[in-house]
Amino acid sequence: MTTFVDRVELHVAAGNGGHGCASVHREKFKPLGGPDGGNGGRGGDVILVVDQSVTTLLDYHHSPHRKATNGQPGAGDNRTGKEGQDLILPVPDGTVVLDKAGNVLADLVGQGTTFIAGQGGRGGLGNAALASARRKAPGFALLGEPGEARDVIMELKTVADVALVGYPSAGKSSLISVLSAAKPKIADYPFTTLVPNLGVVTAGSTVYTIADVPGLIPGASQGKGLGLEFLRHVERCSVLVHVLDTATLESDRDPVSDLDVIEAELKQYGGLDDRPRIVVLNKIDIPDGQDLADMIRGDLEQRGYQVFEVSAVARTGLKELSFALAKIVAEARAAKPVEEATRIVIRPKAVDDAGFTVTYDEAAEVYRVRGEKPERWIRQTDFNNDEAVGYLADRLSRLGVEDQLMKAGARAGDAVAIGPEENAVVFDWEPTMMAGAEMLGRRGEDHRLEAPRPAAQRRRDREAERDEAQQEFDEFNPF
Repeated sequence: MTTFVDRVELHVAAGNGGHGCASVHREKFKPLGGPDGGNGGRGGDVILVVDQSVTTLLDYHHSPHRKATNGQPGAGDNRTGKEGQDLILPVPDGTVVLDKAGNVLADLVGQGTTFIAGQGGRGGLGNAALASARRKAPGFALLGEPGEARDVIMELKTVADVALVGYPSAGKSSLISVLSAAKPKIADYPFTTLVPNLGVVTAGSTVYTIADVPGLIPGASQGKGLGLEFLRHVERCSVLVHVLDTATLESDRDPVSDLDVIEAELKQYGGLDDRPRIVVLNKIDIPDGQDLADMIRGDLEQRGYQVFEVSAVARTGLKELSFALAKIVAEARAAKPVEEATRIVIRPKAVDDAGFTVTYDEAAEVYRVRGEKPERWIRQTDFNNDEAVGYLADRLSRLGVEDQLMKAGARAGDAVAIGPEENAVVFDWEPTMMAGAEMLGRRGEDHRLEAPRPAAQRRRDREAERDEAQQEFDEFNPF
């Protein structure tokens, strides 16, 4: 059964904002006390938080769909809806968050580091908040915005100071087991290690972590073997340790050629050229292993490598190796810039003066309006309420959408789409909808909209009948 997962696709959905409430205050001897509809609550966010106690992404492999709670709708008597609860998702230290295109959204390193993967929707305003001098008793409220929903890729890159790399069965797991308290699975067959193993080593006053990366083979950077899956775990290390098997039983292999193959794979993977290298000649407790180590040591040192001869079984040469690694790690830590407390930097989105754009789509024969405010207002509008639609028209007019449509050449009856192409609201433009609140009728109605209502039609029919009857009466009774 899988117990370690270092790459998952996560589907997050933030909570929707609660709808605003349209209500009128009523009490004894005061039947129309004014609007008192409360605002809707904000939807909950989906937040990724680094937790040192979490070491794998296994939970998200089994449950990739995560959703925060919705905000509650507002209520009468100016009661605001309850906000949705944020969904906190703990992730391992070293998790990288990417979008579906491969762009890095966040690199989460350090306990408590957070990233908002999904932003909760705003709550809609109630009619109490929408009341104004011109619109004293709104018969509508704004809808809550839907929460942000998107798919992200999470990749775990192990945060270790030292990475052990080499061919399968080169002795990496045995080496980490004697250098630290880690207890990896050890056997005499290839690919015994299927997941990275971490161990903590203490050498003098320096404490550092060491990672055992699953064995590499030729073609690992192109996906052969297990290399491509786990090469990302060496990206954050300060030093690479080549573990070479001096007692291999394969006749077509030798330690020097193994080193060349692994170096070629690391070069093709990229981004590791600046890391210092150390070569460890392992299994010198075997007579043939010691003889081979003596033969190739000079060649490796001529290449500029620092070489250590060790035996994980006999536990020889380990102290010198651990202190040499500690020295390199300490130097790497000292060379890093001093970390400062994270400062909150507010970077407003860059928009033009209008905050929206108007373009003509010749293929679809429609004028497209794109902008944060118009699109948000569309999402907040209840199109089953004529007064709410009229309020939207007033907002768009004050923003300057009407003027920009005229400048773009739009005429009455032309199709106008607001929002993204796949989910836009399309309507026939009527410039006369620029009129203000003086055109409003009863609560919930707007005379600027041409769609007739049955009650209004019956009222007009009765008035026409009365006028006709009065006209006939006047004709027969001239005096």
